Parts: sequence; structure tokens; C-alpha cells
Amino acid sequence: MSVRGRVAPGQIAGTAWRRCGSASRPRRSRAIETALAYLALTKPRVIELLLVTAIPAMLLADRGAVHPALILNTLIGGMMAAGGANTLNCVADADIDKVMKRTARRPLARSAVPTRNALIMGLGLSVGSFFWLWWTTNLLSGLLAIATVAFYVFVYTLLLKRRTSQNVVWGGAAGCMPVMIGWSAITGTLAWPALAMFAVIFFWTPPHTWALAMRYKEDYIVAGVPMLPAVATERQVTKQILIYTWLTVLATLVLALSAGWLYAAVALVAGTWFLAMAHQLYAGVRAGEPVKPLRLFLQSNNYLALVFCALAIDSAIGLPTLLG
Repeated sequence: MSVRGRVAPGQIAGTAWRRCGSASRPRRSRAIETALAYLALTKPRVIELLLVTAIPAMLLADRGAVHPALILNTLIGGMMAAGGANTLNCVADADIDKVMKRTARRPLARSAVPTRNALIMGLGLSVGSFFWLWWTTNLLSGLLAIATVAFYVFVYTLLLKRRTSQNVVWGGAAGCMPVMIGWSAITGTLAWPALAMFAVIFFWTPPHTWALAMRYKEDYIVAGVPMLPAVATERQVTKQILIYTWLTVLATLVLALSAGWLYAAVALVAGTWFLAMAHQLYAGVRAGEPVKPLRLFLQSNNYLALVFCALAIDSAIGLPTLLG
């Protein structure tokens, strides 16, 4: 064979390496996509928001002291509980997620994950959260976590969501539980500041959720879910948003009685800002002007994060409380 017709050994190896590499890259890509699909079932952004409220509760429960190991263990248990509840929610809502544009890319809606696997994962995370919190904190925290999962799945998702326009009002109680779990992890009990934090998130949830639902109300109509914006006029919805925004701000001011001047100042200024946005939305609808409810939805996240971060700093520093 002539030199021109020969193939060098290194060339053969290089060709084989490229073939192997081109075959392995899709396999790695599929593995990553599958892992991301399972992660998406837990709704990480929702978990992030919930944990933002748990840490300040733990710091407020023992003002001036920080317990890193206990906080970390509580966050791990909280992530497991929230991830389990969200995964089970995806299983129960897979049929309506498929017909809603906002949720059509969720893993079960596009069949990226087997339903059986999602169910096992949701149950495993939920049960695991109970035993983790019981082991690392106390029994009360574990019981509150498993009760939260049960309430979110059975009361909100299966009972209320498809039957009443007040679904997020009562179902939103599940989103308030991280503050109770955080407080109980430190003290082993519950007290009125924990209930005040619960009230803040409870009243905050409807305007936050309804503002988003106003933007996607057609989705809810198609899916047959009686979310308030899908069954009421914009004027009625924005009036309810305004009422619950006032209740939210008032609850933050009640909570100020157990905190210091830093939190009180931030709660007052941030509350004024949040109320101004809600009033602007309501006034725009009354005047027949085009409104942007999604702006209130996005800013409501910033509002809650700002208030609870101020509470965390105030509590960690251990400033004198307003009640002395």
C-alpha cells in the first residue's frame, strides 16, 4: 500500500475518540436534562422564597444569637418538605398544567419524568423531611413539616384549588408554615411573634398570586380553575388585592412590636411603597386604563424579601425591641 493510502495509527485513534465523544455528549446531555427535570418538580424558586422567611423566624426566636448548625438543618428539612409538597402538587395538577401556557413546560406536563417516579420522589422527600427535622431539631418541627405537606396537597391542591375562587386565601396557609417550623426549631414551642409572621405571609399571598393570575387568567379559564381573576371583574380583583395588601402591611407593623427600630422603619417604608403600588393598580382599573398586574407580582416578591431581611438583620444584631 502506498504511503498516501495508509492511515496513521494516531489518525485511527483520533477518529475513534471523536466518534466516542459525539456519542457520549448526547448521553451526558440527556442525563443533565433528566436531572434538571426532577429538580424542576420541586419548584426551586418557590422554595427559595419560603426559606427567606424561615431564617428570620429563627433569628427572631432567639434575638442576638445565631445557631448556624440548627439553621442549616432546619433549612435542609424545610427544603425537603417544600420540595416534596411541590412535587406531589405537580403530580396532582399534571392534567391542567398541560393546557396552561404558563405551566406547559413543567416536567410532567411534557412527560419528561414518569408520573410514578415523581410520586415516589414526592413521598420520599415529604417523609424524609419529618424524620430529618425530628432527628436534627425536635418533634414539633417535624410534625409541622408533614402537616404542611398534607395540607398543601390534600386541602389546597385536591380540595380547594378547583372548587373555589378563594383557593389561594386558605390554601396559602401552607406557604406560611416555614416561619412556624423555624420558630419551633429554636424554641420547641410556638408564640405570638410566630403567629404574626404567619399572618404577614397569609395576607401577602392573595395579592401576590392574584396579580400573577390577572396576567394569565385565560390559562385558568381554559383549565377550568376558578382562580379569582378568572371568575371576577378586574375591579373586583384589584379591590381584593388592595384589601389584602392593607392587611399585610398592618400585620408587619404588629410584628414590629417584637422587633427593633430597624425592622420597624423598613416595614413602614416598604409597606407604604407596597400600598402605593396596590392603590395604583386599583385606580388604573377604575379609570379604565391599561394595567400591568405583573409588575405588582414581581415587586411583591421584593417587598416580602426586604421586610424579612430587615427582620433577620434586626434580630441578629439584637436591637432592643419596641416593647422593651
